[in-house]
Order: sequence, then C-alpha cells, then structure tokens
Amino acid sequence: MATLAEILLNDAQRPKLIADCVVVIEEEVASKTGVTGFAVKAAFKAVKAFKKTIIPDAVEALVDAFVAQLEGYYAEIKVNPTVDIGAAVVRDADRVAEALLEITDQRAERNRHKALVSAYKKLRPQGKKHVCAAMPRVGAMLKRNGA
Repeated sequence: MATLAEILLNDAQRPKLIADCVVVIEEEVASKTGVTGFAVKAAFKAVKAFKKTIIPDAVEALVDAFVAQLEGYYAEIKVNPTVDIGAAVVRDADRVAEALLEITDQRAERNRHKALVSAYKKLRPQGKKHVCAAMPRVGAMLKRNGA
C-alpha cells in the first residue's frame, strides 16, 4: 500500500493538491455565517491583504507536515481497502482536526509576523469547530487527489 505522502506529494500530484487545498480554504471561509463568520472572513481578508499569495504559500509550507501528521491515521483506515477516506475524515473529524491544528499551532509559535500570529490567536479558540466543519470538503479533496 502506498503512503499518503507517496500519493499526494509526488511531483505530478503536489501542485494539484496545493491548488485544491486553496480552493477548499476559500470555499470554507466563504461559507461562514453570523458573527463568527464575519470575524473569520475579516481575519482572512486581513491576512490576504498582508500578502496576496499568503494562502497558497502557507499551504505549500504546511502540506508536508499535514500529510506527515495524517500518515498514521491513513495507514490505520486503509487496513480495510474499502474504507472511503472522505467518509472516514468526517466520522473522525475531531481526531483529524486536532492533528491538523497541532501543526498550525506549532507554526504560529515560530512565526515572526506579529499581525498574523495575532489574527491566528484570535481565531484559534474556535479553530477546532471550524476545522471539523470543513471535514466534508477536506475528505472530498483527499478523495479527488487519490487518497
């Protein structure tokens, strides 16, 4: 069985994965509603105003760590080859969200851009809820990319 990194991060697939991740992020932010949605959209707009390519650059910088973080989970669920990755990440949303947020938390601790870290820290208390809500899109994206 191929590893998640072999499937998603090879030279042919990696650019497609990164572009797909950016679309997932943009769609997820656009779907937010209410006061929290307004805050998420405002922070997202501020971050993008800071640097136009920040979202694809961030995905590029984080994708290896995200995939590495999910390798054990992927191997676990792929013991049964009939398991659908999309359904699995939705079912295990809490676990997958915690794994992904561990990476972004570590990154925020090392980031030297105070405005970005401040925006992240303001949104982080609600982060798990938002990442869990994104799992249907994340699962579909993983599936589209061959996982």
